Amino acid sequence: MYARSAPAESAPARLDVAELGVAFGGLTAVDDVSFDVRPGEVVALIGPNGAGKTTVFNAVCGLVRWRGAIAIDGAPAPRRTAALTARGVSRTLQGLGLFAGLTVRENVAVPVASRRDAAGLVDAQLAALDLSALADRPVAALPYPDRKRVALARALVSAPRLLLLDEPAGGLGADDISGLDRIVRDVAATGCAVLLVEHHVDFVMGLADRIVVLDFGRVIARGTPSEVRTDPRVEEAYLGVKATA
Repeated sequence: MYARSAPAESAPARLDVAELGVAFGGLTAVDDVSFDVRPGEVVALIGPNGAGKTTVFNAVCGLVRWRGAIAIDGAPAPRRTAALTARGVSRTLQGLGLFAGLTVRENVAVPVASRRDAAGLVDAQLAALDLSALADRPVAALPYPDRKRVALARALVSAPRLLLLDEPAGGLGADDISGLDRIVRDVAATGCAVLLVEHHVDFVMGLADRIVVLDFGRVIARGTPSEVRTDPRVEEAYLGVKATA
């Protein structure tokens, strides 16, 4: 069970992305993408390989140059990751980005190391994600699902206002995915806005409040899971079945 430990004045954030475009040389990777993520909501970006999901995610995180508008609570989002952190934004990475030579506790402590209450925050987050028994073990010695939980704990320990999850279900089995579903729901229930990029469609359909579907860098569908699931354009993009509508 995840329990938000932010101070009362740390209100959840809203993310607004409008007419986002990203180009690499002469290649347009993302073209005119718009969506929002409201406090307490889980929004998923899905699409086939090469659809532009990760590029959109990286633009929001300030890792690539972009045109258009990205705003957090109505104010322009900074184009540097460090500045995003100061605005209450936290993210996970596909490659986890853990420090292999550090213990679980030390990895989770990194975002809050300068805070006087760091020890208590870390202990609470380890307990929330069932990692207390592994706290003093080197991260490198853990199986992959446990390392994924450590990466998530590190992202959550600062009680983010906006959480960005990059393929959180990747490489996990059914039981681990079920546990991840519960954690993300608990995070959103605190009012945190959650944006995730994910290939595991069944996981997304059972978790997300709204879904944005990309193909060739453009939005081809958006809506609730039930609306997206029955959209013929989504079926065509994923299965190669010609849309008739």
